[in-house]
Amino acid sequence: MKESMSALDLRAIASEFQSLLQSRVKKCYQPHYEQIVLRLNPKGSQSIDMVIVRGSRVYLSQRDRPMPVNPGQFAMLLRKYLANARLVAIEQLEFDRVLHLTFETGHGFYHLYIEMFRDGNVLLCDQSHEIIQPLTHATYAERTLKKGHTYKPPPQSPNPFEMNINTMRDILQSSEKSIISTLGQREVLGGSLANFVVELLDEDENMDASEMNPQKIIDVLSKIYLELTSNAKGFLYSKKPKPLGNIQTVDMEDFLAKNVVEAWPIKKEINNLHRIDFDSFHSAVDAWKGVHDARALARKEIELLDQSAPGRGFSTEVEKLERRLIQQEKALAGFHSKVEIQQNIGHKITEHYTHVDDVLKQMNEAIAKKGFEAIKEDIKEVTWVESLDSVNSKVEIFLPDETQQPGKKVWLYLDLSVHQNAKEYFEIGRKQKDKITGAKQAIEATKIALKKARKKELTSKESGKLNLRKRTKKFWFENHRWAIIGGHLLVGGKDAKGNDNVVKKHLKKEDRYLHADLHGAPSCVLKNQTGFELESRTTHTATQIIPSFKIVDKVSSDIDDSLTLRAASLALAWSRSWNAGGAHGTVYWVKPGQVSKTAETGEFIGKGAFIIRGERTWFRNLNLEIGLGLISINGVPLLASSTAEEIREITQRYVIIRPGTIKKDQFANKLYKATGLSTDEILSVLPGNVELVEDGNMFQFEAEK
Repeated sequence: MKESMSALDLRAIASEFQSLLQSRVKKCYQPHYEQIVLRLNPKGSQSIDMVIVRGSRVYLSQRDRPMPVNPGQFAMLLRKYLANARLVAIEQLEFDRVLHLTFETGHGFYHLYIEMFRDGNVLLCDQSHEIIQPLTHATYAERTLKKGHTYKPPPQSPNPFEMNINTMRDILQSSEKSIISTLGQREVLGGSLANFVVELLDEDENMDASEMNPQKIIDVLSKIYLELTSNAKGFLYSKKPKPLGNIQTVDMEDFLAKNVVEAWPIKKEINNLHRIDFDSFHSAVDAWKGVHDARALARKEIELLDQSAPGRGFSTEVEKLERRLIQQEKALAGFHSKVEIQQNIGHKITEHYTHVDDVLKQMNEAIAKKGFEAIKEDIKEVTWVESLDSVNSKVEIFLPDETQQPGKKVWLYLDLSVHQNAKEYFEIGRKQKDKITGAKQAIEATKIALKKARKKELTSKESGKLNLRKRTKKFWFENHRWAIIGGHLLVGGKDAKGNDNVVKKHLKKEDRYLHADLHGAPSCVLKNQTGFELESRTTHTATQIIPSFKIVDKVSSDIDDSLTLRAASLALAWSRSWNAGGAHGTVYWVKPGQVSKTAETGEFIGKGAFIIRGERTWFRNLNLEIGLGLISINGVPLLASSTAEEIREITQRYVIIRPGTIKKDQFANKLYKATGLSTDEILSVLPGNVELVEDGNMFQFEAEK
């Protein structure tokens, strides 16, 4: 395997995947347009991801990988049909680059075909192999991969491991090519396997195929097959030798990503490359490509936010106007060229008046006698006529060059005179001149608009505003109160319905439930697993850099009492305490098992309320003060909440606030002018009326050098 898996690689993968049989499908994801992840629950072991990258690779991985909150359409369809389905069969179709997975459900069997050739595809089919949905629609000469069509495999290649000596002898004796060219044909062994076989034969690859002993090739194929089925492992081939001594996992992954060029399921020697051994082929592929594939969601978000590529993603007003100006200037140059060309043709027609008049007369006379269809055949023998258009009554002729030989070709109307045909070209040139006038006016208007846009953008950059695109979907936690606490996610309900949602959907076994000691306070959940991990520093404008985080399903550290204390200050701020005029308050936390919706006999529990049973851990005399900071999550700029101490650590632009007299709407409008974030997004994170305690470069913005 180099860029995509070969048939030999898929044979090894199919063999290794047999250990997954009887696994249940837990979830299906689509973190990127071309990546599908099936999360499987094998019997007696931890869940594992089957990662499918369209047209490139399929392997197993247990890496942490952020997944979209709202699954894609194809992922939703897979969940609909394969939820809790049992994986009962995995096979490679003959020796093609197609993997066939069969799932058993209560409604019958479903088939998933994974194609690794051309651009690749993933197709979900019912038990009669009718396509329910392909990842991408495609039509080829032999088959159609669209919804409702029966899945038809590609034309099958012969299985090289089933070839006998007579078949191989016939192939070799009938070939006039070299041994490598003969074996490398798709209908024989294919490129990668042919190279491997010739290497093991220890013969000159340029020797005539007819001179080769077929028994030797059969013996080599048998040896490869035995190795592949009984002793296959994983081998990466690197430009540099593997580092010696203890090396951090992150450093090793970075080394492999930069230096590995090939992966093989069978040990072989490759000149100038160093071999790194693994226990299985899929683990070797995961070590090489796993880091890249695990960041698929972040890449998708970055692609959506790509501001630099013309015609793609979001573009600033300046970028749009610059592209428009380039297009208009290009069009103007084209108009000038067309004027010159059309006028030149008109002059040439009049200059060769006699020649053109003779051709027109002869053509009209011939058409009158024989008709258009007969003349079309006759003109093939005529030197000065190229073609005939019977629909528009036009003829294409050659004008004589300086040597009186056929030169430039022009179209003429048969029912017009020489001067009238010339006038047609002059008229086209005149219309192009009119377009030139309009194009010049449009260019001037664009230049004026561009000048204004650049001035506006400069002012915006100097003020600290971000270049933002409109979002059609939000992160799930944006529907609630949310904050970052030591890399962990804290969510709280905005209302009674939100409280129910937070507890019923998001309170898990290892999380902690927090609640201010006030009636009507929000139910808050500090997540133990879900959180944020600092990636890199991502530039969003030409004048500032803001920290970039990615959502992770497994935070490296567990929550403890110190983190819970920080979260408690946010839970208090989100309660009625903020607008009650006090400066301190009390919050408690309990384990998920202590939170119940079941009331005692004769009692009633209202919407958004819960019964807390057992001992509570209290935090008293908490200060009402929070920090708001500008960060980026999966490429999306957001205003995040946290404690004052933590917000200073994670971002360079922040504010510290406490209850005050500045109206909530007024402060939100001020933040909008400073950041460019929408007032709706800002209002959702403000707990109430505020007093500004500290401005951390939010309003008094200074561009980073």
